[in-house]
Amino acid sequence: MSLKAGIVGLPNVGKSTLFNAITKKHILAANYPFATIEPNVGVVTVPDTRLDYLVSLYNPKSIVPTTFEFIDIAGLVSGASTGEGLGNKFLSHIREVDAIVEVVRCFDDENITHVEGATDPIRDVEIINTELILADLDIVVNRLGKIEKKAETTKDKDSIREVNVLKKIKESLEASTPIRLLDFDDDELEIIKNFNFITQKKIIYVANVDEVSASVGDNDYSLKLKEYAHKENASVVVMCAKLESDLADYEDSEREEFLKSVGITNSGLDKLIFATYDLLGLATFFTSGPDECRAWTFKKGMKAPDCAGIIHTDFKKGFIKAEVMSFNDLEDAGSELKVRENGKLRLEGKDYQVQDGDICYFRFNV
Repeated sequence: MSLKAGIVGLPNVGKSTLFNAITKKHILAANYPFATIEPNVGVVTVPDTRLDYLVSLYNPKSIVPTTFEFIDIAGLVSGASTGEGLGNKFLSHIREVDAIVEVVRCFDDENITHVEGATDPIRDVEIINTELILADLDIVVNRLGKIEKKAETTKDKDSIREVNVLKKIKESLEASTPIRLLDFDDDELEIIKNFNFITQKKIIYVANVDEVSASVGDNDYSLKLKEYAHKENASVVVMCAKLESDLADYEDSEREEFLKSVGITNSGLDKLIFATYDLLGLATFFTSGPDECRAWTFKKGMKAPDCAGIIHTDFKKGFIKAEVMSFNDLEDAGSELKVRENGKLRLEGKDYQVQDGDICYFRFNV
């Protein structure tokens, strides 16, 4: 299951530095606007101690963790929706992602130029969000111009429904409210799904702070950002992108030791990865044995046949049953045999909703 989160923000807020840290790749992170012209794609491994436990239990020949993609998208500027700063090109990249990670500068540094002249996280967020809103509004207005008259003259039910939902969106965007804050029924969602609206995508904010602020967890700038994000039910991850990037090449044990030495208990990167994973409504099931222990990404609410299809389409087509045990039951019992003896191994059918941490063996016949 290929899912993507796009990293956006104004120039020089730390997007590429964050991307370096996330993917342990050293792309161009220059101190001037438009250093990143093409989107850079990095595959992120989701840390999971449950997979580590399975590996220790089965000692498999192959280990495959779950992953998803982060895309570093070049800095947007005021006027991007009308083409400023190569804006149209960058906006098209954002339309291709499943969720948005908006990096917001929450530090002062006279050596790093701020495109707007001074640090102001709320102003920066509103610049980005306004450009994304204007980009969506342009699509809505253009579409209404093509279909509204047809709906009025033909009384076509499908056209009328589309006009109504687009007018609802237009009113919201003109009030500077992103589409993700609106409520839609299933029919409305079906109508708008192909528009790929940017502001319909889920969003998480990264407060990029200095090293001192990262050690205490917040500063005045990040607190203001949290207050802003709370109003739209969005999350904020506070981290120092430069510190995380500097630590990217350390061994895990060395990195943990250093973070503790500067008073940081949890890696900002891990917090961001987990938060984004959760934001996308993702969860993990496992397949395990002596040949391979593997973590699989699925969307919460998916049923057993659909999860089987993630492994192979034939598994879904010929699905019979799923043998399922929860990770917690396996960890408590200490072995698969004990899980069976305890009566905790279950046979589940087509209507079973797979749960995070399930260990599955799919029976199928094609």
